[in-house]
Amino acid sequence: MSSSRSATRRRAPHNKQTSTIPIVAIADDLVAAGLVQSMTKPGGNTTGISILATELDAKKVEILKEIVPAARDFALLRDPASSTEARLRAIAEMARALGLELQTVDVESPADFAAAFATLRAGGAEALDILASPLLANFQSELGRLTLEYKLPAICQFREMVKAGCLASYGVKRQEMYAMLAAYVDKMLKGAKPGETVAQQPSAVELVINQKTAQKIGIELPRATLARADEVIE
Repeated sequence: MSSSRSATRRRAPHNKQTSTIPIVAIADDLVAAGLVQSMTKPGGNTTGISILATELDAKKVEILKEIVPAARDFALLRDPASSTEARLRAIAEMARALGLELQTVDVESPADFAAAFATLRAGGAEALDILASPLLANFQSELGRLTLEYKLPAICQFREMVKAGCLASYGVKRQEMYAMLAAYVDKMLKGAKPGETVAQQPSAVELVINQKTAQKIGIELPRATLARADEVIE
């Protein structure tokens, strides 16, 4: 686990096991990860779904600022293996535009979580953006528990993380994402070539807010934010 004011990129490796077996992938950014050449012309043997992580992570900072307008010290909890320069640059630009100080804390396994939150407290974090990551999504219960324990308003990626204790989420709908994935697999089984099959992005995003979490950590949610939420958990 490490903490920094800047971050470096760990590039996703290309698939070295096969160049012929069709691969359908879900990634934060298929192009940035090097899995496809472009969304319209993937090339190679991979196609799939990009989940808009670069755009959504920056927007999450903006939404979190709306929820806690007096906060100035924001933090990012990230898995370095799932971060790209483009995502971090978009977040930093949004933070500057909003006049925020930004602290980054890295975790590489669940064993790092407790120390990461202690670092966030020591660094004076007033709000937290938990970045899109398979690691962080898979351990949503532990992260939700820690955000409540530290009374730290946090915005996450998927609605399931809100139900686990995060204050809010802003991201794509998993049901739509998995339906798209199934459609791709069907096409591949019927002989479609991944390199010629256009990669896609989900068509909709949703804002979910947990009113119970807000009450537990002492946050009064703005009416305007509640009004435009797709779902409020009470």
